[in-house]
Amino acid sequence: MNSDIRKLEPRALWENFADLNAVPRPSKREERVIRFVKDFGQRLGLETYQDGTGNVIIRKPATPGMEHRQTVALQSHLDMVHQKNAGTDFDFETQGIRMYADGDWVKARGTTLGADNGIGVAAIMAVLASKDIPHPALEALFTVDEETGMTGALGLKGGLLNADILLNLDTEDDRELTIGCAGGVDVTATGIYSQEETPAGIKGCKLTIKGLTGGHSGMDIILGRGNANKLMNRLLYQITSRFQVWVGTIDGGGLRNAIPRESFAAVGVPETEMAVLEAFVQEQAKVLRQEYSTTDPQLQVLAEPVEAPEKVADPEFIYKLLRAIYACPSGIYRMSPDIAGLVQTSNNVARVVLKDGSYSVLCLTRSSVDSEKTDLAQAIQSALELAGATVEQGGSYPGWAPKPGAAIIQLMRDLYREKFNAEPDVNACHAGLECGILGANYPGMEMISFGPNIRGAHSPDEQVQVSSVQKFWDFLLATLRRIPEKA
Repeated sequence: MNSDIRKLEPRALWENFADLNAVPRPSKREERVIRFVKDFGQRLGLETYQDGTGNVIIRKPATPGMEHRQTVALQSHLDMVHQKNAGTDFDFETQGIRMYADGDWVKARGTTLGADNGIGVAAIMAVLASKDIPHPALEALFTVDEETGMTGALGLKGGLLNADILLNLDTEDDRELTIGCAGGVDVTATGIYSQEETPAGIKGCKLTIKGLTGGHSGMDIILGRGNANKLMNRLLYQITSRFQVWVGTIDGGGLRNAIPRESFAAVGVPETEMAVLEAFVQEQAKVLRQEYSTTDPQLQVLAEPVEAPEKVADPEFIYKLLRAIYACPSGIYRMSPDIAGLVQTSNNVARVVLKDGSYSVLCLTRSSVDSEKTDLAQAIQSALELAGATVEQGGSYPGWAPKPGAAIIQLMRDLYREKFNAEPDVNACHAGLECGILGANYPGMEMISFGPNIRGAHSPDEQVQVSSVQKFWDFLLATLRRIPEKA
């Protein structure tokens, strides 16, 4: 399986990707992959440094004849999103990603692939290990915890890098040269609630919403895909408004930067109303499948008899919580009035959990306009506080303001035209890239982001295109050869 991946071209890149994907590397638990990259640099005899946050910097001198070129930082993040399908038996803590080639695409069996940002990491490793690739002096920057707060980039101090140019290898479409991005902030609501014994004569019912497409809560938010937490909340709102229903538990979504694909709830219903409730849920299932037939064709909404929950939440609390979540925007909040097709501001209701007397609602609010990001986060906080939640905002990071006149952008635009006989899509994106944060401590550094075609990032449908990786690799090497001399 993974041995077949090692035979793909460019071989040096894919072999490094296979080695990397054998190392568990969830966000905030990157100790093993940090050690892996440090060992890699030290085996090559290159200057290798780990900062206090966990970021790793490996320096490689310029190849002969390129000593007077500008220094380039090659940057990618070490962590990956760990997501798997509900029916997949896989332990992210102990197992390497199970990859396979499907035509022109590399995929994983029931889990995220880690191409985001593993392909970028593998490309940098291949350049560092090479003996025949011309390049200027390089600083390889491997950051940690990009996916759940960008704390690696936030913790990188000024003065550690000497580079004039930063090439961020974390874009997911090989036609794009990204020169700006959105900032973000985590909105976290928590609280406790009163429980009561389930009344006599109550039967249990498990509500399931699954089969949604999911995806990256920044890059894919423009596609209008269903959010399992919002759909479950809508369903619970409807049934609690029409039936005598007690809510035992809710468990939906996962990481903040992934559009939720699944949500589950356990409710109690009088035996006399069970059949009517099941029929109503099926009616709503038809409505939702019709609404989301284009974006989420595999959507399923199920109601199945189970044992009644032992305890249920206070109905008055449920009344307030469901309405508060209903009031939280999900998806696009505002499109950019200045850049066609760019989402300016959005929110992802990423995680909803209610169990054993406590609950939490986790959101990720993004915007390329910091004031609008703050405004939307405050609106979400206000709605949840009205339900009695304690709400905190944290992990805020800035956006990256485009500088279309930068020399590296002009160089790579011209090079793209020359190599591929096409016009690149020079744009800003709605994802949170580390460039905005890094630029705060290195304001004079020119930055650009590019990468191969990756589809379904942050979901078990993640895949990377083999031919696009070859295109990306060729473009990277050509760029390194064209880096101008220092002024």
